[in-house]
Amino acid sequence: MTRSWEISSVADAARARVMTARLAAAYGVSALERTRLTASLSTHLRQCLTKGGTWRLSVEAPTAGNGLLHVVVTPPREASAAGETPWSTAVACPGTAETPAQVPSPAAEDSGFAEALLGADEDTALVLEKLSEQEELVAFHREELHQTNQGVLALHAELDAAGRAQREAFAAERRARREAEDARRRLTFLADASAVLTSSLNHHEIVRLLPGLLVPEYARSVDVWLFENDSDNGSGRQGPVSHPAAAVRAVRTGRAQYAADHPGGLPGVDDHPPSVLEPNRPLLCIPLVTRQAPLGVLTLSPPGMRWDPDDAVMLIELTRRASIAIDNARRFEHNRDIAETLQRALLTDLPETPGLGLAARYLPATRGLNIGGDWYDAFRQRDGSLITIVGDVTGHGLRAAVMMSQLRTALRAYAVDGGSPGRLLTRLHQFLHHLQPDLYATAVIARFHPDDATLTWAAAGHPPPVLRTPDGRVHTLDARPGAMLGIPLRQEIGDHTVRLSPGSTLALYTDGLVERRAHGIDPGIGRLAAALGSFGTEELDADLYGSADRILQPLLSDSERDDDVCLLLCHFRGTR
Repeated sequence: MTRSWEISSVADAARARVMTARLAAAYGVSALERTRLTASLSTHLRQCLTKGGTWRLSVEAPTAGNGLLHVVVTPPREASAAGETPWSTAVACPGTAETPAQVPSPAAEDSGFAEALLGADEDTALVLEKLSEQEELVAFHREELHQTNQGVLALHAELDAAGRAQREAFAAERRARREAEDARRRLTFLADASAVLTSSLNHHEIVRLLPGLLVPEYARSVDVWLFENDSDNGSGRQGPVSHPAAAVRAVRTGRAQYAADHPGGLPGVDDHPPSVLEPNRPLLCIPLVTRQAPLGVLTLSPPGMRWDPDDAVMLIELTRRASIAIDNARRFEHNRDIAETLQRALLTDLPETPGLGLAARYLPATRGLNIGGDWYDAFRQRDGSLITIVGDVTGHGLRAAVMMSQLRTALRAYAVDGGSPGRLLTRLHQFLHHLQPDLYATAVIARFHPDDATLTWAAAGHPPPVLRTPDGRVHTLDARPGAMLGIPLRQEIGDHTVRLSPGSTLALYTDGLVERRAHGIDPGIGRLAAALGSFGTEELDADLYGSADRILQPLLSDSERDDDVCLLLCHFRGTR
């Protein structure tokens, strides 16, 4: 069903608008949709009235299966010819509440317009109410969105702050790990360097070790100025050496000095103007000090532009330890020289005996104070016999040396009354047991008589003598010896004899010559016998001292000895 109205005036447009609204209401169109429809239609009708002419409004009611209410505004014929096109719209109809015949068409002069106007206002009020609800809902959601945005912003701020804190924590952890690693590296170097410096008791060797320890990681160059010898500063340069003013000030003040054209900023170090000797190179001068007196100055140049403050602290500590090592080495060397002088003063010159050549060699241990209980001696008895002895007091040090001197003196006193080697050793055993019950000794005595080609010998806990016969064969005189001297045991030490031929050579020695910890004593005695057997009789006759040196050389090839070495060669040329 279709309803149509011609529209040529405002009244026609108003009636048509009212009828369209009533038809829409009759077919169940909602107030909101009716308002949209009438507002859109009113706008188009105003445009039509502006253009002039008679326009036709058609409203096509929905049919079965079609739930749309179609509204079409057709232009006049002349407007259509000019290209004007119809305007149309449609609105959904949920159902029909009234029949179209029941929808009245208001006259211009009746109250229908007022009623229609009130109805339109009601629809507008409903639309405004919906609009208010939507505005409230929008405002609510806007506030919710604002609160959410605020929360998101706060969360982002918290996450950003947490990220910054985490980055700062990671950076601090990396710095702490790096500082800990640097500290561990410095402590490890300090411990290793200290072990190297304290391993030597030669202060010159300690000075030579310092550059190798510090260059190139902690210094580009190292100079050591020791006051004992100003002609050699430890770097190998001989002759008078000029030293930086900062080094002199370091000695006077006892504090490290940094000589450069810029402040060093090093803890415990005083800044000093650059050195005139090396104005373009920073210098760190650290005094080598002890409790008694300064020893010298360690002068360093940095490996780069300057030192790290922690490295400077480590270098000062290393210098302090080097000072202690040098001072200890000097003290040891001084005491060693005194001990060696005392040791050699206790050893007597060998007597000249017709028909018998003597040669002795004594070498102190390379470790310790170089003083021990090894000794040799040779002297004549009243009957013209020559007593030769090699002995060894257990232990090292001054006590062993003093005991050795007392035994040597006692042996000479006992030999005045005569007595065989065994008898002399027996008396020495009794003497040592009563004088020093906790000290022991070993000894071997050989007696030569100028009128008899017989060797008489006796040993007490000592390595056996080695005899070379003129034919080059070597024999070990290992007949049963006595026990050590001084042990709590009553003993009578017996004598042993062997015939001598001209050209025979007897070797008396201490265990330091033949004994090695890893191999024992027997291999060493075998090497001694082989070395002695390698000489000819003429060579021994011509140079007995040189022969002794050549015997020692292969037996003492190792430079480190824990024990003293004593060797006495007796070369029998023949009786008168």
